[in-house]
Amino acid sequence: MISVLVVDDHSMLRAGLQQLLASTSDIEVVGLAVNGAEAIELAELMNPDVILMDLQMPVMDGVAATAALREAHPEIAVVIVTSFSDRDRIVGAIDAGAVGYLLKDASPDEILAGVRAAARGESPLHPRAARELLSARAEGPSRVRVELTARETEVLGLVRQGLSNKQIARRLGITERTVKAHLTSCFQRIGVLDRTQAAVWAERNGVG
Repeated sequence: MISVLVVDDHSMLRAGLQQLLASTSDIEVVGLAVNGAEAIELAELMNPDVILMDLQMPVMDGVAATAALREAHPEIAVVIVTSFSDRDRIVGAIDAGAVGYLLKDASPDEILAGVRAAARGESPLHPRAARELLSARAEGPSRVRVELTARETEVLGLVRQGLSNKQIARRLGITERTVKAHLTSCFQRIGVLDRTQAAVWAERNGVG
């Protein structure tokens, strides 16, 4: 069962997502939050597999909440669900730690597929968001600054050394799920698709 926390300041959208997710047999909504600060509190209590996070909210927005969650709970997959599709918001959300970016006009099937993909360690991206992200990455580091946490740098360095997820988990004293979450985050931020490309990037950039 995939546990999900829904975060949105609009009650109708929260209720709509809750109803959609509740209609499945493999997804369970474990909490509803109205802003980023509340999302962080509920994440501590519920430890969901996936968080569907709005961007523009009072008290604490989605980007700030995602960045905080990335540090405290890297094993939780945050997927942005928003109406904004401009490049700066997309890149900002991904750099903050979101593993996916979906738009609110997505179909119910796309939302459900995104939740399942995030739970598998994949990165669900709306085609418009994917185009903007790839375009930004292609413009190089002058446009998008790659920032990895100390733990992500550590994990990436061990990937460069050829260690498996299980070996990395044992070396660092963390779970394989957390290792997988760190790698998903790394892949997004450095713009690669797999471990081999990540190892090459780490080699070129002196990581590890």
